Amino acid sequence: MKKIVVLTGAGVSAESGIKTFRDSGGLWEEHNIEDVATYDAWLHNQELVIEFYNQRRKQLYECSPNAAHYALAELEKQYDVQIITQNIDDLHERAGSSKVLHLHGELKKVRSTIDNSMIYELEGWELKSGDCCEKGSQLRPHVVWFGEKVPNILPAVQLSSKADIYMVIGTSLNVYPAAGLLGNVPNHVPKYLIDPNGSEVSGIKNLTVIKEKAGKGVPELVKKLLEEK
Repeated sequence: MKKIVVLTGAGVSAESGIKTFRDSGGLWEEHNIEDVATYDAWLHNQELVIEFYNQRRKQLYECSPNAAHYALAELEKQYDVQIITQNIDDLHERAGSSKVLHLHGELKKVRSTIDNSMIYELEGWELKSGDCCEKGSQLRPHVVWFGEKVPNILPAVQLSSKADIYMVIGTSLNVYPAAGLLGNVPNHVPKYLIDPNGSEVSGIKNLTVIKEKAGKGVPELVKKLLEEK
């Protein structure tokens, strides 16, 4: 069974109503990124950071997967599909995709501030000050903030290097280290970039650019790939 590896970014979830940082003038819910998505922000205004992610989590519960998410899940009928996502939502999983690697964490999970291995599913959308792990430390959002290391980047590199087909959906390819994953895909492998603002990528061979939003471009490509089997 051929292996399709899919790298997704904010554009795949935008049509579900998930607000994106890059499409909102550098603001998330009217906040500068430095104020809500860095470790310094956590140290200086924990209440604001907690509330910011609570609101994003609440919003996620009100959103549903879109046509792009469902189309990718459909691919599993005839391909071994591995999704690598920069998104912290769970829309891929809710659409039915069984193999999802989250590069930047998961919004519905929280973790200990003194032991990164202590990760919990959060019940509901609200994390509160005073919610602690078994070791007594405050729980924080289980996300990779700007400036923090990306623990899953090495598994993502390994998966990318083993792809028979590679798809990049809804990402500007400007955020590293995720943007460098395409360079780990072998030259002979067919590659598809689906993004309304997509363009050729220097040094990348066998790349087809589809200038469509994910909700239109992904189902069309999936239909083509399934018909080719």
